[in-house]
Amino acid sequence: MDSPGRHFRALHEKPGAFVIPNPWDPGSARILTTMGFQALATTSSGMAFGLGLPDGAVTPDLVLDHCRALLAVTDLPISADLERGFGDDPESVARTIKAAAECGLAGCSIEDHAGNVSEPIYETSLAIERIQAACEARDALADDFVLTARCEHLLWGETSLDPVIERLQAFDAAGADVLYAPGLHSLEAMGQVCAAVTKPVNTVIEVPGKPFSLAEIAETGVKRISIGAVFARLAYGSLVQAAQELQTSGTFGFVEEAFDYDTLEAYFRS
Repeated sequence: MDSPGRHFRALHEKPGAFVIPNPWDPGSARILTTMGFQALATTSSGMAFGLGLPDGAVTPDLVLDHCRALLAVTDLPISADLERGFGDDPESVARTIKAAAECGLAGCSIEDHAGNVSEPIYETSLAIERIQAACEARDALADDFVLTARCEHLLWGETSLDPVIERLQAFDAAGADVLYAPGLHSLEAMGQVCAAVTKPVNTVIEVPGKPFSLAEIAETGVKRISIGAVFARLAYGSLVQAAQELQTSGTFGFVEEAFDYDTLEAYFRS
């Protein structure tokens, strides 16, 4: 039987694109598994909200505990959003890769956002060294592990695609398995990135008003499509709206929108 990492890598080697949805707790992971998706990815913000914390406030131990909880309810390969790899220096990132693999994860993403508002993106040499260290740690593992390198420029004020492509090309050369730049909000931009690198590209669909279809995105060359925190935001948003109705009007109309109990429970019995 293939290891989770090898199974996950094989999905990137098939023709076309595939969707990797993002559960935020074991229940949502179980539902998405039952629905027949091929792999799952964690969401850092969705995980944080589920723990009652703001995004970015979850400790490394809690992150890994969360990953173990998801792995306990699914046999699908899971790739974890490990943000900046639990540290700034390359050695911290290497240790994080080893810890992630020991949990049973099939892969993870490491980003170049430094967690510093004044200087949000790691300078080029350090960013590359961090991915190189991650790749060396990956190569030392007993089983396959898919490393995704994330360029965060477009989320932190960059408006030009050129530096994004340059950073992704550097991560490509450093040995990353998948390349990912959140913030590609047009099919043209997705296509430009895919044409500029040699590795599979992940894109995330979480911005309203961008009604791209799976087929349209696949035509750009994108291999993997994630959902980010959208499912978690939908769930928590529905809760807030229902509670607001109760508070402001004293009515219970939201009950009509609730999913049928038996139908929902069937996802957990299967």
